[in-house]
Amino acid sequence: MSRSLIAILRGLEPERAVEIGEILVDAGIDWIEVPLNSPEPLVSIAAMQSALGARAHIGAGTVLTTAEVDAVAGTGATFIVAPNCDPRVIGWAKGLGLGAFPGVFTPSECFTALEAGADALKVFPAGLMGTAGFKAIRTVLPRATRVFAVGGVGPSDFASWRDAGADGFGLGGSLFQPGWPTARIAEAAHASVRAWDDVYGPLQE
Repeated sequence: MSRSLIAILRGLEPERAVEIGEILVDAGIDWIEVPLNSPEPLVSIAAMQSALGARAHIGAGTVLTTAEVDAVAGTGATFIVAPNCDPRVIGWAKGLGLGAFPGVFTPSECFTALEAGADALKVFPAGLMGTAGFKAIRTVLPRATRVFAVGGVGPSDFASWRDAGADGFGLGGSLFQPGWPTARIAEAAHASVRAWDDVYGPLQE
Protein backbone atom coordinates (compact mmCIF):
# COMPACT_ATOMS: atom_id res chain seq x y z
CA MET A 1 0.00 0.00 0.00
CA SER A 2 1.38 3.39 -0.97
CA ARG A 3 0.18 6.89 -1.72
CA SER A 4 -0.47 7.68 -5.37
CA LEU A 5 2.10 10.45 -5.41
CA ILE A 6 4.96 10.41 -7.89
CA ALA A 7 7.94 12.61 -7.09
CA ILE A 8 9.31 14.13 -10.30
CA LEU A 9 12.99 14.92 -9.73
CA ARG A 10 13.77 16.92 -12.86
CA GLY A 11 17.34 18.20 -12.79
CA LEU A 12 18.47 15.76 -10.09
CA GLU A 13 22.25 15.33 -9.95
CA PRO A 14 23.52 11.78 -9.43
CA GLU A 15 25.53 12.60 -6.31
CA ARG A 16 22.32 13.64 -4.53
CA ALA A 17 20.10 10.86 -5.84
CA VAL A 18 20.20 8.35 -2.99
CA GLU A 19 20.05 10.98 -0.25
CA ILE A 20 17.00 12.67 -1.77
CA GLY A 21 15.37 9.33 -2.51
CA GLU A 22 15.74 8.36 1.13
CA ILE A 23 14.20 11.66 2.24
CA LEU A 24 11.17 11.08 0.04
CA VAL A 25 10.66 7.46 1.07
CA ASP A 26 11.04 8.31 4.76
CA ALA A 27 8.41 11.04 4.33
CA GLY A 28 5.98 8.58 2.76
CA ILE A 29 6.44 9.10 -0.99
CA ASP A 30 7.63 5.86 -2.55
CA TRP A 31 7.09 6.50 -6.27
CA ILE A 32 10.10 8.38 -7.65
CA GLU A 33 10.66 9.47 -11.24
CA VAL A 34 13.85 10.93 -12.72
CA PRO A 35 13.17 12.58 -16.09
CA LEU A 36 15.64 11.63 -18.79
CA ASN A 37 16.46 15.29 -19.48
CA SER A 38 18.19 15.45 -16.09
CA PRO A 39 21.99 15.22 -15.69
CA GLU A 40 23.07 11.57 -16.12
CA PRO A 41 19.57 10.29 -15.30
CA LEU A 42 20.35 6.61 -15.76
CA VAL A 43 23.13 6.86 -13.16
CA SER A 44 20.70 8.40 -10.66
CA ILE A 45 17.99 5.85 -11.41
CA ALA A 46 20.36 2.90 -11.06
CA ALA A 47 21.74 4.23 -7.78
CA MET A 48 18.28 4.72 -6.28
CA GLN A 49 17.06 1.37 -7.55
CA SER A 50 20.04 -0.34 -5.89
CA ALA A 51 19.66 1.51 -2.59
CA LEU A 52 15.88 1.88 -2.37
CA GLY A 53 14.34 -0.62 -4.77
CA ALA A 54 13.12 -2.84 -1.94
CA ARG A 55 11.17 0.07 -0.43
CA ALA A 56 10.22 2.21 -3.42
CA HIS A 57 9.21 2.24 -7.07
CA ILE A 58 11.96 3.91 -9.10
CA GLY A 59 11.34 4.96 -12.69
CA ALA A 60 12.17 7.33 -15.50
CA GLY A 61 10.24 10.25 -16.95
CA THR A 62 10.24 12.02 -20.32
CA VAL A 63 10.72 8.64 -22.02
CA LEU A 64 10.10 9.22 -25.72
CA THR A 65 11.54 6.26 -27.66
CA THR A 66 11.82 2.50 -27.49
CA ALA A 67 15.61 2.86 -27.26
CA GLU A 68 15.15 4.96 -24.13
CA VAL A 69 12.85 2.29 -22.71
CA ASP A 70 15.63 -0.26 -23.24
CA ALA A 71 18.11 2.00 -21.46
CA VAL A 72 15.78 2.51 -18.52
CA ALA A 73 15.11 -1.21 -18.22
CA GLY A 74 18.85 -1.75 -17.97
CA THR A 75 18.95 0.23 -14.71
CA GLY A 76 16.51 -2.08 -12.96
CA ALA A 77 13.81 0.61 -12.87
CA THR A 78 10.22 -0.56 -12.70
CA PHE A 79 8.21 2.04 -14.65
CA ILE A 80 8.37 4.72 -17.32
CA VAL A 81 6.47 7.99 -17.65
CA ALA A 82 6.05 9.97 -20.87
CA PRO A 83 4.71 13.44 -21.65
CA ASN A 84 2.95 12.05 -24.72
CA CYS A 85 0.95 9.05 -25.92
CA ASP A 86 3.04 6.79 -28.16
CA PRO A 87 1.63 3.26 -28.46
CA ARG A 88 5.04 1.95 -29.55
CA VAL A 89 6.69 3.17 -26.36
CA ILE A 90 3.82 1.88 -24.21
CA GLY A 91 3.89 -1.56 -25.81
CA TRP A 92 7.69 -1.77 -25.65
CA ALA A 93 7.68 -0.94 -21.96
CA LYS A 94 5.01 -3.52 -21.22
CA GLY A 95 6.94 -6.12 -23.20
CA LEU A 96 9.91 -5.54 -20.89
CA GLY A 97 7.79 -5.80 -17.78
CA LEU A 98 7.76 -2.10 -16.97
CA GLY A 99 4.80 -0.06 -15.83
CA ALA A 100 3.74 2.48 -18.47
CA PHE A 101 2.28 5.88 -17.61
CA PRO A 102 1.84 7.89 -20.83
CA GLY A 103 0.84 11.52 -21.04
CA VAL A 104 -2.62 12.30 -22.40
CA PHE A 105 -4.77 15.38 -22.88
CA THR A 106 -7.70 14.33 -25.06
CA PRO A 107 -10.24 11.49 -24.96
CA SER A 108 -8.68 10.03 -28.11
CA GLU A 109 -5.24 9.92 -26.49
CA CYS A 110 -6.71 8.36 -23.35
CA PHE A 111 -8.32 5.48 -25.22
CA THR A 112 -5.30 5.01 -27.50
CA ALA A 113 -3.09 4.69 -24.42
CA LEU A 114 -5.42 2.21 -22.73
CA GLU A 115 -5.67 0.10 -25.88
CA ALA A 116 -1.85 0.00 -26.03
CA GLY A 117 -1.70 -1.38 -22.48
CA ALA A 118 -1.05 1.68 -20.30
CA ASP A 119 -1.19 0.97 -16.57
CA ALA A 120 -2.37 4.49 -15.75
CA LEU A 121 -2.87 7.79 -17.52
CA LYS A 122 -0.94 10.98 -16.87
CA VAL A 123 -3.11 13.97 -17.68
CA PHE A 124 -0.60 16.64 -18.70
CA PRO A 125 -0.55 19.56 -18.36
CA ALA A 126 -3.36 19.19 -15.85
CA GLY A 127 -3.27 22.83 -14.82
CA LEU A 128 -4.12 23.85 -18.37
CA MET A 129 -6.97 21.33 -18.63
CA GLY A 130 -8.50 22.33 -15.29
CA THR A 131 -10.80 20.28 -13.11
CA ALA A 132 -13.87 20.89 -15.29
CA GLY A 133 -12.18 19.43 -18.37
CA PHE A 134 -10.70 16.60 -16.33
CA LYS A 135 -14.06 15.67 -14.84
CA ALA A 136 -15.64 15.54 -18.31
CA ILE A 137 -12.96 13.14 -19.58
CA ARG A 138 -13.03 11.06 -16.41
CA THR A 139 -16.73 10.31 -16.90
CA VAL A 140 -16.15 8.53 -20.23
CA LEU A 141 -13.18 6.41 -19.17
CA PRO A 142 -13.56 2.84 -17.87
CA ARG A 143 -14.20 2.94 -14.14
CA ALA A 144 -11.03 1.01 -13.30
CA THR A 145 -8.77 3.49 -15.13
CA ARG A 146 -6.23 5.13 -12.85
CA VAL A 147 -5.57 8.77 -13.74
CA PHE A 148 -2.84 11.04 -12.40
CA ALA A 149 -2.96 14.83 -12.65
CA VAL A 150 0.47 16.26 -13.50
CA GLY A 151 1.67 19.76 -14.35
CA GLY A 152 0.52 22.84 -12.49
CA VAL A 153 -1.07 20.87 -9.66
CA GLY A 154 0.21 20.96 -6.07
CA PRO A 155 -0.86 19.86 -2.59
CA SER A 156 -3.29 22.76 -2.17
CA ASP A 157 -5.18 21.47 -5.22
CA PHE A 158 -5.60 17.85 -4.07
CA ALA A 159 -9.17 18.23 -2.81
CA SER A 160 -10.58 19.83 -5.96
CA TRP A 161 -8.87 17.27 -8.19
CA ARG A 162 -10.02 14.41 -5.97
CA ASP A 163 -13.56 15.67 -6.38
CA ALA A 164 -13.05 15.71 -10.16
CA GLY A 165 -11.92 12.07 -10.09
CA ALA A 166 -8.10 12.13 -9.86
CA ASP A 167 -6.52 9.01 -8.40
CA GLY A 168 -3.09 10.53 -7.86
CA PHE A 169 -0.61 13.25 -8.72
CA GLY A 170 2.84 13.82 -10.12
CA LEU A 171 4.64 16.50 -8.12
CA GLY A 172 7.51 18.41 -9.66
CA GLY A 173 8.36 21.98 -8.80
CA SER A 174 6.29 22.04 -5.62
CA LEU A 175 8.31 19.11 -4.24
CA PHE A 176 11.79 19.34 -5.70
CA GLN A 177 14.06 21.83 -7.42
CA PRO A 178 17.75 21.17 -8.06
CA GLY A 179 19.00 24.09 -5.97
CA TRP A 180 16.94 23.30 -2.90
CA PRO A 181 18.72 22.11 0.28
CA THR A 182 17.70 18.74 1.65
CA ALA A 183 15.80 20.34 4.54
CA ARG A 184 13.50 22.18 2.14
CA ILE A 185 12.88 19.03 0.09
CA ALA A 186 12.05 17.11 3.28
CA GLU A 187 9.65 19.86 4.37
CA ALA A 188 7.90 19.84 0.98
CA ALA A 189 7.65 16.03 1.02
CA HIS A 190 6.09 15.94 4.47
CA ALA A 191 3.67 18.73 3.53
CA SER A 192 2.62 16.80 0.42
CA VAL A 193 2.03 13.63 2.43
CA ARG A 194 -0.02 15.51 5.04
CA ALA A 195 -2.13 17.05 2.28
CA TRP A 196 -2.67 13.64 0.68
CA ASP A 197 -3.69 12.05 3.97
CA ASP A 198 -6.06 14.93 4.75
CA VAL A 199 -7.83 14.53 1.40
CA TYR A 200 -7.61 10.80 0.62
CA GLY A 201 -7.19 9.44 4.15
CA PRO A 202 -4.07 7.99 5.79
CA LEU A 203 -2.70 4.64 4.68
CA GLN A 204 -4.12 1.64 6.44
CA GLU A 205 -1.59 -0.58 8.19
